[in-house]
Amino acid sequence: MWRTWRRVAERALLVAALHTPAHAELPEPIERALAAAGIHEANVALVIQPLDSPTPLVSHGADRPLNPASVMKLLTTLAALETLGPAHTFKTRVLLTGEIKGDTLQGDLVLKGGGDPSLTLERFWLLLREVRAQGIRHIAGDVLIDQSCYDLAPEDPGAFDQAPLRPYNAPPAALLVDFNTLSLRLAPENGALRLTLDPPGLPVRGQVRLTDQACNGWQAGLAYRLAEGALWVSGSYPAACGAGSLRLSLLPPDQAVAAAFRALWAELGGSLSGEVLAAHTPPEARVLLEFESLPLARIVTDINEYSNNVMTRMLFLNLGALREGPPATLAKGEAALRDWLTARGLTMPELVIENGSGLSRIERISAASLARLLRYAASRPVFHDFIASLPTLGLEGTLRQRLAASPLSGRAWLKTGTLNGARNLAGYVMDAQGRLHLFVFLVNHPRAAAAAAAQDAALTWLDQRPAPAPPTPTPEAP
Repeated sequence: MWRTWRRVAERALLVAALHTPAHAELPEPIERALAAAGIHEANVALVIQPLDSPTPLVSHGADRPLNPASVMKLLTTLAALETLGPAHTFKTRVLLTGEIKGDTLQGDLVLKGGGDPSLTLERFWLLLREVRAQGIRHIAGDVLIDQSCYDLAPEDPGAFDQAPLRPYNAPPAALLVDFNTLSLRLAPENGALRLTLDPPGLPVRGQVRLTDQACNGWQAGLAYRLAEGALWVSGSYPAACGAGSLRLSLLPPDQAVAAAFRALWAELGGSLSGEVLAAHTPPEARVLLEFESLPLARIVTDINEYSNNVMTRMLFLNLGALREGPPATLAKGEAALRDWLTARGLTMPELVIENGSGLSRIERISAASLARLLRYAASRPVFHDFIASLPTLGLEGTLRQRLAASPLSGRAWLKTGTLNGARNLAGYVMDAQGRLHLFVFLVNHPRAAAAAAAQDAALTWLDQRPAPAPPTPTPEAP
């Protein structure tokens, strides 16, 4: 099925590239940068438009359906902000079976996931601290992890790019702790490198050689794999780096939650007689407490600033469940997004949605549709939360290093989108005169990694354009 979708999407892209005319010539600095990168203009879509004008300054290939990569997060996060409101929270419920006698729960503790994308290790510690504050120190039964708010088929985390341990490939789950990652901690010690996992969900095997090289890009010197129930690590590590850490997605969500629970519960002075198991909530269970997520505006900022895929996928699923009722499914998430677009008159016939995050080979959208989405956002009450969620050029998130020394630093708010064969930018740019512009620059090409120079040239061209002449006053009648 995936291969069929891919063939359909690639054929549509080829037809569009051959038959969609450029509506305007690209400015010369952009043409020159694309030519230097070896990227043909048929693989590019660009829209630059003043927010206060109906006419674009540049519209090239605007109707071509291209792979947006993580720029697709603009659609999911805007729909969530407007549908749910910036203050909306998601709730993780803690329930009990049996009675609390003294400091012992004579029964099971249930953790029922509610799709909180912001349940970091620190916030999970706070949740368990709230349980301890209810007087529970020892759990005589089991800890049950209830994931029933989502109904998802099992997925292969390595199917996307054969990198199953990378955090961006982590699968969504109704109860997900720390984005389903464990931290591999590395510390030089007595001429060797000590390797541990935090939380300790797996044994760590193998040996990493310490080197006297400069500390620069040490992650590339490591290789890691799962085998025989352990994490095997090999390669080299510069001793000059000192202690370091690397996040990896190593376990299915239930097992990752279990590892985090055991470690944090023990740190809080708690103990457990039973096991940590995946199970549905027993009908006799009663609510002990509800733990709220961060407000949606904060969640959306974390998503867009750092391009967090699993958080976006959870938000996409939550939209579907809140619209049609649980359990959340991919089909419900897609229906929620499409209904939101239809209700707002945002027609996107070329739109292909898979999971709403852009971690997809088949998702498609045009630059013109993205520009309409951005223009619509600017007219809505949630606009300030939306634009504030985007990385600021040269200062924050995925754009922290980009054009940091340019006069444009601090005057552009743009979502990045990066996959093999795709390099995209979309958002808002304030020119030297303080005029806000929509900016969408999509590149789908095998050499797309080289497109950053052309995108930077487009940003610089916009900023250095002469100020528009003021309108000529109309002579007064005698």
